[in-house]
Amino acid sequence: MPNILRATDRPTDAPRTIKFEGGHYGADVSFFAVVSDPGKRVGLHVHPYTEIWMVQEGMVRFRAGEEIVEAEPGDIMIVEPETAHGFENIGDGVLKMMCIHDAPGITQTFLDPDDA
Repeated sequence: MPNILRATDRPTDAPRTIKFEGGHYGADVSFFAVVSDPGKRVGLHVHPYTEIWMVQEGMVRFRAGEEIVEAEPGDIMIVEPETAHGFENIGDGVLKMMCIHDAPGITQTFLDPDDA
């Protein structure tokens, strides 16, 4: 029987962004289902594995290494392991995207302690 995590099982005061670590459920992949308001950002950080971003709604500015890319719904960006990266919602509305981590658990090290 498959495991299911229902939205109704989340606490009512839970953040809108959902963090899922697959290792707890026998999966080798983890993700953040991001919901971010205009102007919000996630500072530069690194992971020891590949991360894949898929924009679902809104506009986002990604930074990966020295590269800066503005992306819109349907765009996908792949970041190699140990590459400094982060993002900012640059749109007028909510940003929704999946941040897929190629690992059973999420490990991230922020490069600026104020961003953690």
